[in-house]
Amino acid sequence: MDLPTSHLCGICALVLPGGKYDVTYLASSPNKKYLAAGYSDGTVKVFELKSGENVTSFSGHRGAITCLAYDAEGHRLASGSQACFFKTIIISNFKFQVLTPWQRLSLDTDVILWDVVAEAGLHRLTGHKGIVTQICFFKKYNVLVSGSKDTFVKFWDLDTNHCFKTLVGHRTEVWGLTLVKEDKYLITGCGDSELRVWSIVPKESSVKDSENVEKTVPDTEAFVTGDESSNVEGISPIECSKAGSILRSARGRVTSLTTDTTGHVVGCHGTDGQVELFYLCSDQDARIRLRKRQRKERKKAADAGAAVPDQEQQQPGLIDEVRRLTAIKVADGRVKSIDLVMGRGEELRVAVVLYNNTVQLYSLHVALKEAESQCLRKISSQGHHSEVRTVAFSSDNLAIVSGCAETLKMWNRPSLACLRTVTTGYILSACFVPGDRHVMVGLKSGHMLIVDIASGDVLEDVPAHDNELWSVCLLPDQRGCVSGGSDATVKFWQFELITDPSNKESKAKILSVLHTRTLKLEENVLCVRVSANNRLLAVALLDSTVQIFFVDTLKFFISLYGHKLPVLCMDISSDSTLIATGSADRNVKIWGLDFGDCHRSLFAHDDSVTGLQFVPGTHQFFTCGKDGRVKQWDADSFDKIITLQAHHGEARSLAVSPNGQYVVSCGSDRVLRLFERSAEPLVLEDEAEEEREALDNEALVTGEETAVPGQIGLNLPSKKTVGSEKAAEQLLECLEICREFRAKLDEHGALVKSASKKGKAPPPPQPPALMAAYQASTPDDFLIQILQRIRSSDFEEALLLLPFTSVCELLNQLPPLIERGFQTELVCRTMIFLFRVHHKPIVNTQALLPVVAKLQQLAFSKVNRLRDMVGYNLHGLQFLQRELEAKEGVQLFMDATLERRKKDQQKRKKEQVARRAIMTL
Repeated sequence: MDLPTSHLCGICALVLPGGKYDVTYLASSPNKKYLAAGYSDGTVKVFELKSGENVTSFSGHRGAITCLAYDAEGHRLASGSQACFFKTIIISNFKFQVLTPWQRLSLDTDVILWDVVAEAGLHRLTGHKGIVTQICFFKKYNVLVSGSKDTFVKFWDLDTNHCFKTLVGHRTEVWGLTLVKEDKYLITGCGDSELRVWSIVPKESSVKDSENVEKTVPDTEAFVTGDESSNVEGISPIECSKAGSILRSARGRVTSLTTDTTGHVVGCHGTDGQVELFYLCSDQDARIRLRKRQRKERKKAADAGAAVPDQEQQQPGLIDEVRRLTAIKVADGRVKSIDLVMGRGEELRVAVVLYNNTVQLYSLHVALKEAESQCLRKISSQGHHSEVRTVAFSSDNLAIVSGCAETLKMWNRPSLACLRTVTTGYILSACFVPGDRHVMVGLKSGHMLIVDIASGDVLEDVPAHDNELWSVCLLPDQRGCVSGGSDATVKFWQFELITDPSNKESKAKILSVLHTRTLKLEENVLCVRVSANNRLLAVALLDSTVQIFFVDTLKFFISLYGHKLPVLCMDISSDSTLIATGSADRNVKIWGLDFGDCHRSLFAHDDSVTGLQFVPGTHQFFTCGKDGRVKQWDADSFDKIITLQAHHGEARSLAVSPNGQYVVSCGSDRVLRLFERSAEPLVLEDEAEEEREALDNEALVTGEETAVPGQIGLNLPSKKTVGSEKAAEQLLECLEICREFRAKLDEHGALVKSASKKGKAPPPPQPPALMAAYQASTPDDFLIQILQRIRSSDFEEALLLLPFTSVCELLNQLPPLIERGFQTELVCRTMIFLFRVHHKPIVNTQALLPVVAKLQQLAFSKVNRLRDMVGYNLHGLQFLQRELEAKEGVQLFMDATLERRKKDQQKRKKEQVARRAIMTL
């Protein structure tokens, strides 16, 4: 953030590979080398920013990640989650009826603490009853503070893993919290315009501080006082009391609170486009401001003739420590998130992310009074800023047009660049005009626009329908188009060239449309299509039927009925023999156009089918639905060819290129997905097997605690995943192979003893194929290889899935591993977890008692040896550090920084004592 403005080029520096779920929260490590990303499925992935690789994955939550936070060293990561819900809907008389408004599917309001170095979960902190909105580590104490929508702020002692204090002074949901001034204050924000400030002091010094420090009396205009905390239980390492409140100028709730790395600048924003900033002065500056305020009060009292109060011993309060900075007003949209960085020369950089996919960078000089913020750079995405409703291909397969709530965009397919953006109304449908120089656009208002691609101008605004214009399609003779809207009419339009009415002197002509015919119906029209032979017109109505008319006479031909909900999309094959319809009942029906018989009904998507189009020249078609997937089908064999996970939200529409090589889809995630046909052969059985395996994995992974006899409420930080299931299977297979191979070795040893008398020994048995694949020659090596390959975050869950007989077998194989020094830390972790989970059956098993005693003796000796080795290496590094400092004449690392800070503080205290002595004289 200290780079000059010319270096802020706004070019994308790195793209991190994501998954199929939305990213809900981001947090960077203190050393800025790693980035933690939380996803909507409850997983947390840690990426290395230099290489862009996913180095760690944590699975412990059942809901979307709502907050992440690193500790001061970057060794621990805390994550919070939210509850998941689902809605139950029944169908009655073709109308939606809500059976139960919302039913709780799962409630995950826990805070999980992860060890980033060991890549494993440490603790699960349970206590909140609502969504966890913000979490923060203390720098000086081993304490974590969390805020939730249950209106509580909880303090967690990470040494004992219990909540020792709960702040209950908030009347509404707590939306944000942050620690400032080296953990001196905790600032919380809720649903009102008040930021509550809490004073944090150590438990030992709380009594002395309460005797020496007076209660602050903030200004009534900007501050409010009051103590609203509650001790819940236990021994608390810190004391928290209400110090006052800061009143925000904006109305409404606080969306988020954040601070810079120094902890002196606090930024907050609400649901509007304003970012408020507050600067917390140092203790020395606060005393200077206190003296200035006291002089003004004495002067004011003297002018009024009142008695001048004695204020020499008063301590600085919040009114002296907090200084309001100039607010940043964003006019482009609502603020979604902010981040602060203090640069050189007291220059504050504020990064603002808006809901319209825009990132803005502001600069503000903190030292200057009434300083105005300056916008350094804006990074605007080329894509849409709202939900994309329609897409269409040009006839030459080179251009794509897409429309959303406010704009129409033209894209170049080979380069994926946005060529033109035209401001329009809410777009529902669009198609290219023959020649690919104009686009017909249907709006939600019922108007139909003619847009010139080259100039990006709207040539004509035609009031085609009274209500929504849901569908526009070209006639096969390419001389006109057909439109259908919610006013229960289908209108035919003919293309014509007219003189430009805005420039009558010019002889150039522009495209226009002439209304020729109107077909009136009894229900709203949702979709219209014309067969390729220009013979039949298909109209999808709101009554869940599709009526087919003759194009020339507009006489009724046949009605297709069978869907339980309205048909949202349909298409006719290029040979005019089949018509496929997609409905909100999640089914796709294939009909014959000769007699109107239904060939097959396919359960296509998990939600409404929103887009459907045939591949030109074939009977294959693509569909998309609100489940976010794009699927390809064969209308002759009724087989599903392939399933593509296209969008994170709802898929709204799709288009197939005229040559059949490309498919583009759009959806509520505001992106366009372009798929290209590959030359690789596709085996339908393999695709079906992969889908079945994915469904089995989803059904297998419940995310609930694994049931263990005698263990109720293990409350592990991890959850059961596909990785833990596979790891448990590999471990069971390893134990079985080791058992069989040991039996062969014992048999071979017996044969060697019997054959030693004869002088000819049999060859030793060869290791099994799987053991040889891991390059292991002994069962101990094979077991270590399997344990090492289990992902650390899945390790405990994999051990938890083992039956007790396998646990006993595994414990019997651990003493040789510890004795040989193979991965002592990993083996001890395995041993301790098995003892903790299966303590009672292990103690009650007489055959395991000698093994337990041997494991205890070996573990103590090996761990002590490792501890001595680590201590020896640590002191060696400290010796090298001292030698390097003496040789180079410089001070290195954190010790020198802390020593310098102590010296500076002592120097300041001496100067303050001297100043007070001079003022006293």
